[in-house]
Amino acid sequence: MSTPDFVYKVAPRALHDASLAAGRFIGAPIDEKDGFIHLSTASQLAETLRLYFAGQSDLVVFSIRCADFGDTLKWELSRGGALFPHLYGELPMTRIGNSATIAVAADGAVTLPAWVK
Repeated sequence: MSTPDFVYKVAPRALHDASLAAGRFIGAPIDEKDGFIHLSTASQLAETLRLYFAGQSDLVVFSIRCADFGDTLKWELSRGGALFPHLYGELPMTRIGNSATIAVAADGAVTLPAWVK
């Protein structure tokens, strides 16, 4: 598997804004429980949104450059046996690339920004 240039995180607006104020991503409850920040590749993002964010609005999707995190970004088996990016370390909000507000329909349908690729 070749490492993509970017991976993505989705967070409710309140968590995103609190993270901006803290200067670092403070983690969703699942991130805190598992001890790492759950991320998705562009090809995994639609399914992540359908499974975990269906019916939610005022979400923020943001990009993270893989090269910025070296060995703290690990690729581990997860859903369906696919390798998912997991960040074992701090995510400074200054390292966030593009971001956009999105809403996910009840059936999981979502329109992602063109920069998610």
